Amino acid sequence: MKTLSLIALLAAAPILSVPAFAGPFDKGNIQEGKATHEEKCNGCHASKFNNNGSKIYTRADRRVKTASGLSQMVTTCNAMLGNNLFPEDELHLAAYLNNQYYKFK
Repeated sequence: MKTLSLIALLAAAPILSVPAFAGPFDKGNIQEGKATHEEKCNGCHASKFNNNGSKIYTRADRRVKTASGLSQMVTTCNAMLGNNLFPEDELHLAAYLNNQYYKFK
């Protein structure tokens, strides 16, 4: 009887709209991040990697190894270059980079 009561209770509970396995940058806007990357980041990276800015993300000795490391690197670059990005811009940028290159879950 207790099992049936528990099943009825769970069936009547409201369904949560939060995904069970949310990614680290799910609240970021990939398209906005891409635009920020093109405007603020790609030129600097391209100048360091023979006009191929994506090599900074795909090289064997890349520094970023985790989602939190990616967030920290975006924040560090923003501060060092004086890009004056807002935290939500950093999130969008990290979402784009994760989607395009890193694939952290």
